[in-house]
Amino acid sequence: MAQPTVRQLQVFERIARIQNFSQAARELHLTQPTVSMQMAQLQAVVGAALFYQVGKKMHLTEAGEIVLSTARSVLDNLDQMHARLLGLKGLDAGRLRLGVVTSAKFFVPRILGYFLQQHPAIEPSLTVTQRDVLIQRMRDNLDDLYVFSVPPQGPDLAVEPFMSNELVAIAAHNHPLAQRKRVISVAELCSYPFLQREAGSGTRSLIERFFAEQGITVQPRMELGSNFAIEQAVATGIGVSIVSRTMIDGLHLGNEISVLNVKGLPLNENWYLVYLNAKADFPIVQQFRIFIKEFAHEWSSQLVSGTRPSQTEPRQRRPKRDKG
Repeated sequence: MAQPTVRQLQVFERIARIQNFSQAARELHLTQPTVSMQMAQLQAVVGAALFYQVGKKMHLTEAGEIVLSTARSVLDNLDQMHARLLGLKGLDAGRLRLGVVTSAKFFVPRILGYFLQQHPAIEPSLTVTQRDVLIQRMRDNLDDLYVFSVPPQGPDLAVEPFMSNELVAIAAHNHPLAQRKRVISVAELCSYPFLQREAGSGTRSLIERFFAEQGITVQPRMELGSNFAIEQAVATGIGVSIVSRTMIDGLHLGNEISVLNVKGLPLNENWYLVYLNAKADFPIVQQFRIFIKEFAHEWSSQLVSGTRPSQTEPRQRRPKRDKG
């Protein structure tokens, strides 16, 4: 029985991901006839149609779903084989695919940048998206490592806290609550218009749990799709919110936003690295896990000493191999 070629699997995986033959051809630097020929040959090998079309949108058949799962596993294993062989030669190279929730976009790109300064031969990709999309990417095995504020759980997942994630209440500098010297009650905070993330956000679930523990139900005045939008809106004075302190540092909004002294806050949470157990021994995954934990430790030390983290990069040293 004939077997699919690696090239056929590469082309099929790209088409399945973006659902467009022409765009897949452009991204793979192939002509559209070549892509169509590769798919015709793959379907002949499989003995079944892989796609069907409704209007202008492509969908995978049941056979296509099976082939896609196998294709991603094969291509991922080939990438890791390549990285391990380079490691045997003392070469620090390969692909690193990160997926992070939107609230982590204020610090993960900086960490990745410092990591690439020490490992310039590594080819990175960074996907920033909402939590539910990221969980689906994890199910599809599209990335190597993920960053969550509220990690998913599963028997095949490794979850590692790597940095503190303090959630604090904020208001504009000229807001009435920002002028208070005494501790503000949660009820008083919520008596003002409250701005909240969309349903499904990890940060929102932490805040809702906090309010439930206080016996308070909040009807947000406005739901916004990103923490950046929330902080910009708060800076105008239209409402208050609870956000990660990490984002305030990343946006440099200290002149526009005040952190409020609210009873029960800050919430002392964590940022988490999440990855498939099967990838624990992959060299690049190990290297980045070590690096991000060292970065987080130095970041925390700088905050304690009063140094703005963005002004200092981590020490330039090659991490030891992680056996965990």
